[in-house]
Amino acid sequence: MKHIVDKALIKLQNVSLTSKTMHTKTGDIRKISQELFKELEDKSIHNVLNICKELLDTRNWKLSVIAFDFAYRIRKQYTDNMFDVFESWLYTYVRNWGDCDDFCTHAFGYLLQARPYLYEKIIPWTKSNDFWVRRASAVILILSIKNEVIETSKVFKISDLLMNDDHDLVRKGYGWMLKVLSTKNQQIVFDYLMKHKTDMPRVSFRYALEKMDKELKKVLMS
Repeated sequence: MKHIVDKALIKLQNVSLTSKTMHTKTGDIRKISQELFKELEDKSIHNVLNICKELLDTRNWKLSVIAFDFAYRIRKQYTDNMFDVFESWLYTYVRNWGDCDDFCTHAFGYLLQARPYLYEKIIPWTKSNDFWVRRASAVILILSIKNEVIETSKVFKISDLLMNDDHDLVRKGYGWMLKVLSTKNQQIVFDYLMKHKTDMPRVSFRYALEKMDKELKKVLMS
């Protein structure tokens, strides 16, 4: 497995050297990840997860992007047991909002979308001491909302639990979640925002109404 880490580092270095800005974009990292994944002879879930852990153990952001991408590429092999694996990654390796959003809108988000009965397992995240775990409880639902496989009551339950969170990125996270829901059911989000107009933090409120029709925005902002 170590050779995967070495290969990735060499490819990343080559991309950095040829970049005009000397900054490696996430899109470039994903292209490298695609190349590396194609080269794998053993794409079984057991082997790929071991490689992912090897990548994550480096604590290197670029290699983490590859690890989360690899995990998403084997999504058709997921079982219920993947929740425990992914949750351990969330607590152990995710250390910022970028990793949180990448992981939760792809690999982990797909798991929850495919197995909505695992929803109750994310409720405790809303009380975590780590802000990115609390943010994850909202962001992980975005894929399910986009594909309309989750009840709106469950979305609002997470929003209620995070309503007055003291971290700005958590407030923005559930505001983003509500914004996505508004693209699927504008009226129900409008009604929810009207109900919480005086108690919802402004940053969450503004994120949530961003995709609303102009007239509804005027009502909400008045």
